[in-house]
Amino acid sequence: MSKWTEIAAKCLRDEAGALLDLIPFLDDDFDRTVEIILNCKGKLIVTGVGKSGHIGAKIAATLSSTGTPSFFINPLDVFHGDLGVIQRKDVVLAISNSGQTDELLRFLPYLMENKIPVIAMSGNPNSLLAQYATAHLNASVRYEACPLGLAPTSSTTAALALGDALACALIEARNFKASDFAQFHPGGSLGKRLLTKARDVMRTEDLPVIPPTMKLGEAVIHMSNGRLAAPWRPRKTVSLNSPLPTSCRASPRWCRPTRKSRKSKASCIKTKSTPCS
Repeated sequence: MSKWTEIAAKCLRDEAGALLDLIPFLDDDFDRTVEIILNCKGKLIVTGVGKSGHIGAKIAATLSSTGTPSFFINPLDVFHGDLGVIQRKDVVLAISNSGQTDELLRFLPYLMENKIPVIAMSGNPNSLLAQYATAHLNASVRYEACPLGLAPTSSTTAALALGDALACALIEARNFKASDFAQFHPGGSLGKRLLTKARDVMRTEDLPVIPPTMKLGEAVIHMSNGRLAAPWRPRKTVSLNSPLPTSCRASPRWCRPTRKSRKSKASCIKTKSTPCS
């Protein structure tokens, strides 16, 4: 391995290890989170700043396509009119690695005053966000995969995977089926594969049915008019002067006509090649 592939492999190992380290953190708060979302009569509003915001947008998209109405809201826009989107029947999922993000903490009093459940996802169980939340999802990692230990790498991967784990649990809890998923995902090849039925492409009228009494010539014309046959492709022709393959069977029927045979009745050159496998 080169120097760069070794760095890449170490990054993948570090992030994979960070995901496995999340398994012991799946405690009663995770179960409580699932129950809160299942009992929600409104929407699940996901929020976060910076890289956590990007992760939150993806989590909201995944939940929306799997039966949990969700959307992402930027906490920076909350105090400029978007706060009116949050209703008392909603649930808020706030994502912050430190759990001390000022933009998230600023509108916690509004949520608590209106008794709106808050689910916190952070890497610090002792943070203010975790303490004031109704339930806390622990997404802490030992270190970032970044060589500098600064850029959000392992932490964002952990938050993203924890969101996927939550979506999977809700899929099972809602008994969400592939047919339900297709209704929310009609576009693209995935939607086409899930939504297309045999009746959508099957032809049921004007079928070229051939009765036993029909003559061969009429049958050919009738079948051609039906336009249901496979597309015609010209067969590969072999020139009279081209040599036969060496794998042809040494049989009288495997012969090459000479130029004189075009006018004569029977004239051929038998090949002396080895039999085909």
